[in-house]
Parts: sequence; C-alpha cells; structure tokens
Amino acid sequence: EFTYFDRTNANDIYFGQIDLIAEFDTGSVSHQLVAGVDTEYYFETFNAFTTATQLPNLDLLNPEYDVARPTDLIPSFRFDRRIQSYGVYLQDQIEFRDNLKMLIGGRYDWISDEFESGVDNKDSLATNSSGAFSPRIGFVYQPSEDISLYSSYSRSFRPTASSSPNPSFEPTRGTQYEIGARFSLLNDRLSTNLAAYHLTRTNVATTDPDNPLFSVQTGEQRSQGIELDVTGEILPGWNIIASYAYTDAEVTEDNDVPVGNQLGGVPFNQASLWTTYDIQEGDLEGLGFGLGLFYVGERQGNLANSFELDSYLRTDAALYYRKNNMNAAINIRNLFDVDYIASSDFFSERGEPFTIVGLISWEF
Repeated sequence: EFTYFDRTNANDIYFGQIDLIAEFDTGSVSHQLVAGVDTEYYFETFNAFTTATQLPNLDLLNPEYDVARPTDLIPSFRFDRRIQSYGVYLQDQIEFRDNLKMLIGGRYDWISDEFESGVDNKDSLATNSSGAFSPRIGFVYQPSEDISLYSSYSRSFRPTASSSPNPSFEPTRGTQYEIGARFSLLNDRLSTNLAAYHLTRTNVATTDPDNPLFSVQTGEQRSQGIELDVTGEILPGWNIIASYAYTDAEVTEDNDVPVGNQLGGVPFNQASLWTTYDIQEGDLEGLGFGLGLFYVGERQGNLANSFELDSYLRTDAALYYRKNNMNAAINIRNLFDVDYIASSDFFSERGEPFTIVGLISWEF
C-alpha cells in the first residue's frame, strides 16, 4: 500500500519599474546618474490531497504514468501567500578618465509577507515585514585598449517565498566580492572574460528533509570559484561561445546539516561549447549549422550529501535558415538521447530526452 499525493500550485507575479537617467559633468569628471523605484506583488496558492492506495512498482528507466486518480482524496494542507515589496535605488557611474571608471550606488527594500494556511477549514494567519539597505561599488581600469581589469562588491536582499507551517522567514541576504579581467584577442574578433568570486548567502530556504511540502532556512552557504568565457568570430561566419566554471559551494553554518557539506546539484566542474557556422555567399547564403556540447560534473544529490549524481555530457544541434524577413530553424536537444539526472533535491528529475523543436517566423 502506498500514499497517493495530489497537489495544485499557482503563482501570479506583478511587477512595475520606473527609471530616471541624468548625465552631467563636474569639472573633468563625467557622471551618469540613475534613480528609480520598483514594486512587485507575488501571490501563491497551494492545495495538497492524499490517500492510501495501491500503486504498481515504479521502474525509473521506464515509468508507468497511467495510474487512476483515486476518488477518496483527503485534504492534507493548503496555503495562500502574499508578498509585497517596494524598492528605491540610486547609482552613479563616474568616469574619472577614459580608462578609469567607478560605479557606486545602493537600494533600500521594504517587504511585507502574509501566509494563511489551514487544514480541515482551520486557518491560521502569520505576517512578517522587514527592510534593508544593499550597497554596491565597482571599479574598471583599462591599462590598454585590449585589457580591462575590474573589481566589485555588492549585497543583495530578496524575499523568501517558501511553504512552511512557520512562515516568518527572514529574507535571503547575499554578499559578493568579484575580481576579473576582460581581454580582446585577434583584432577584437574574440573576447575573453576571466573572473573569480566569493559569495555568501544567509537565510537560504531549502526543502525540509522531514516533509517535502515545507521549507527550512539552513543558515549560511558559501560559493566561490572561477569562471572563464570566450566568445567571438574565429573566421567569417564561424562563431563560438565557450565557457568553463569551477565552483566550490558548501554549507558554512547550520543547525542540522553538517558544516562542509556540498550544496546539492552544484558540480565542481561545468563546461560548454556552442559553435555555429553561417554560409556567407552563393545560393545557400543564410543557411547555418550549430553544434553544442554541455558537460556537468559529478555533484551531490542533496544537501545531506547522502548520494551523488553522475556526470554527463549532452549534445545539442541546430539547423537554421535566415533570409530577408524569414527565420526557420530546427533545434535538436540531447542528440544522442543520453539518460541523465538533471537536478535533484527531495525528488530526482531526469533530463529531457532526444527532442526536436521546429520554428518558423516572419518579420513585418
């Protein structure tokens, strides 16, 4: 005998933003000032039903989804969540010289959170409100036309919208430091960006290991790593986008999860290469081909690090034709039908199998 679980979940998000931009000089120093305000309304409804029933054995590689829906479902949990947020921000991009720029700014956010939940027509209402200031500052220095060096510091603040019988969650806070360099190669045909970063997040919500319907705030998590990107046109018509990322992401403070555990679903190594070629002349001008390789290394399946997900290499391809105002394309995802786990937390989700998507459009 198994437990049949049925749930419905709906989200509505409304967002508005207004920006004002001013450019002016103070002596030899140029300024680009941006001031603005934004607001967001988030509404979520959730209903869950369960019952005891008989289910066939599940084959992960060949699952059977033709299971009759029981008629004696029992309400187990429901909630409505309403989050309203308002933010005001101001930043100034300052150009001291042609090769030296600074960005400085900040924003203040106000957030109001209401969580109404209940079972068997017994409702409870919890409210929570908070606000915080988030600064940011960055510098760019160009020792030559082909090299740009930069550094930045920023903080972030966002609401945590997660189901919980005790919904008074603190907003997630983030603090990030980053340094990097950009290079132009082959007479500006290629551009390369190399960056190193250190990011700390607090009040992070993850699935409650005792009940997948709820969430818990795990304390503090730290991610740090190096990212490398190369983009550009090697030869006329031949373009590439290549990237590599090394990420070390772990729990640094928690009341339950062991400190030092790796974050679930975050590989140490991840890389991709996407290349396209467009025929430049002749009767086939406008015809193009694309091939992509996407590698994801081994990673932990959950925050408890109780199991590990294998690495995988996925291959995508594309065939497209662009002429005048017409655009037609055939996109192939997972060309060799590799069977892999794309993500995992409380549930493991298989990656999309061999898929073909066609597109045709005209511009008027």
